[in-house]
Amino acid sequence: MRKLTLTLSAAALALGAASIAYAAHHGGKHDGADANGDGIVTLAETKAHSAAMFARMDANGDGVINAEDRAAHHAERFAELDANSDGEVSQEEMQAAREARKERMQERGADRHAAMFARADADGNGTLSEAEMRAAHEARQSMRHGRMGEHGGERGGKGDHDGKMMRGHGRGGGMAMLRQADTDGDKSVTRAEFDAAVEARFKQADSDGSGTITAEERAAAHTAMKERMQQRRDGK
Repeated sequence: MRKLTLTLSAAALALGAASIAYAAHHGGKHDGADANGDGIVTLAETKAHSAAMFARMDANGDGVINAEDRAAHHAERFAELDANSDGEVSQEEMQAAREARKERMQERGADRHAAMFARADADGNGTLSEAEMRAAHEARQSMRHGRMGEHGGERGGKGDHDGKMMRGHGRGGGMAMLRQADTDGDKSVTRAEFDAAVEARFKQADSDGSGTITAEERAAAHTAMKERMQQRRDGK
């Protein structure tokens, strides 16, 4: 079957995942790649997380992410909105979908808070001592300073916007990943190409070759990526 050309938005959908697969935090939020929540991402965690993401994106299960999958995902999202299956989405159905999405976000927020508490509770006794709270606060401060460095500015400023672009949330990040993963240039991404791109990104971030990526290495990788994107924008 002829592979169809990925559109720009499809590229962001398909390959933004590869960019975030090695990043354990998005603006400080816990990400599924860090399976045990220790703040360090291993290659095994990255591979497991990216495999699950590829399976979700490969809607028709043919082992290739392309425009057919994008169309299937659009149809699936429309069906979810169209609660009464009449082929149209009413304002009430849109509102219901927004409320459901809000509830899911609140649930995820609660899960993140529970995970943060568990990490801070060093002795596992279900309560936090003053020393544990101080240690958790210092760890958060360290992470925050690292994110400010990788964003190149204060939160909410231009640096934060660039940081989101680098993590694959922007179209530039998706296209950069597309160019790296699509090694045969056919504008589609196979599982082998996807896995190779994820592993290459991981090794690129794992500066000491330890097989794990720390918060410091994530900050350095984001800074380097930002510089490369700026050079491309400047035509260098």
